[in-house]
Amino acid sequence: MNQEPQYWGMPVNTYCMLLHLSQLSSFLIPGLGLVLPALMWALNKDKNEQIDQHGKVTLNWLISAVIYGFVCFILWWLLIGALAFVLLAILNVIFAVMAAIRANDGELWPYPLSIRFFKV
Repeated sequence: MNQEPQYWGMPVNTYCMLLHLSQLSSFLIPGLGLVLPALMWALNKDKNEQIDQHGKVTLNWLISAVIYGFVCFILWWLLIGALAFVLLAILNVIFAVMAAIRANDGELWPYPLSIRFFKV
């Protein structure tokens, strides 16, 4: 009987789905949404190519979102920054959910608007 490898007790598609959704943990504990996906990727990237690819697209988006957030902060005094922050938060949730759904189906979904720091 050939059994699929488990990552933190989960099949690879479930693990990749949670890797994408883990960035939303910042809504509960600030900063955790940056640390948890990076940790999940770093601990298993060498064990599975799929995890490596999903981790790279997630980190590309997270780094991009931090840069966009910094720009929003600078533009805050024009009031457009406040609106852009809200838009960025909404996009973060939508993108994470979309990527998680695709990951659960075994597909890789590169986040729109993300800068490619890591090549997939």
